Amino acid sequence: MIKTILVDDSPLITSGLQIILDSDPDLTVTKVFDNAPAAIAYCDQHPVDVVLMDVRMPGMSGVTATKTLAQNIGVKVLILTTFDEDDDIITGIQNGAAGYLLKTTPADQIIAGIKAVANNQSILSKPVMTKAAAQLVTKKPTADLSALTAREQEITQLVAQGLTNKEIAQTLFLSEGTVNNNLSTILHKLALNHRTQLAIYYLTGGQG
Repeated sequence: MIKTILVDDSPLITSGLQIILDSDPDLTVTKVFDNAPAAIAYCDQHPVDVVLMDVRMPGMSGVTATKTLAQNIGVKVLILTTFDEDDDIITGIQNGAAGYLLKTTPADQIIAGIKAVANNQSILSKPVMTKAAAQLVTKKPTADLSALTAREQEITQLVAQGLTNKEIAQTLFLSEGTVNNNLSTILHKLALNHRTQLAIYYLTGGQG
C-alpha cells in the first residue's frame, strides 16, 4: 500500500483527489494538509511514501517545501498544480521533486504518476516538458556534456525534448534496451538520479 498525503489549500481539490486516490486498491491517503509546514512536520514523524504537493499556497510554497521533504527528510514529492510557469518547473525539480503534473492531468495518469514515483521512477507530463523546452532551449544551454559520448549527448538532447525511451530508440534507430543502458550511463556520469533531472540539467545549462 502506497501511503500518500495531499498538500493543497483548496478543500475542493483535496476532497476530489482523496476520492480518486482512495478508489485505487494500491493507494491510501493517510493525511490531508492545507499548508506546507504542517505537512513537513508530519512527514518528519510518520512514514510517507509520496507527497502530492501544490505549488502556490499561503506562507511556504510547495516548491520550497519540496526541498525540505526530498533532500532533508527523504520523502518522494510529486508536484501537482495548475501553474505551469517555467520557474516553478525548474525550481521544483532542482529541489528534488520526482515529478511534475498539471491538475488537468486525467485521474488515471495521476494515479500512475504516484505509483511511478513510489517505485523510484520519475514523471514529468509532456505538456510541462514541451513548454519548458520551448522556453529554455532558445537560451542555448551550455551544460557540460564533455564526459558523454556523441551518442549519449544525442540521447540527452532528446530526453530534454520530452521523448520517451521508445521514441528515442525509434529516432536514433536503436533498440529500447540500448537506450535504457545509455541513459543509466549518462545519469551515472552526470551524478543525476532520474531523467527529469537530466532534462532540467540540459535545459538550464547544467544548473539542474
